[in-house]
Amino acid sequence: MPIYEYCCEKCDQNFEELVYGDAAPACPHCGSHATHKLMSCCAHRGGGAHGDDYAPSSGGGGGCAGCSGGNCASCGH
Repeated sequence: MPIYEYCCEKCDQNFEELVYGDAAPACPHCGSHATHKLMSCCAHRGGGAHGDDYAPSSGGGGGCAGCSGGNCASCGH
């Protein structure tokens, strides 16, 4: 089953959730069901412009402090 990233509209916390079908997850911080799915990029290993680099979907990576090192428009990484 896929893991999706969500944002809680009540407490503005981001979280990841393993989702079955069209289930609407509750926020683990406040319990609200007022959540929406975030657009996220997938991790990729292998060839290409960065060789065998690993670009995680959040945090880390090479580039500026505001990106995860995967096609950032502000710094070019």
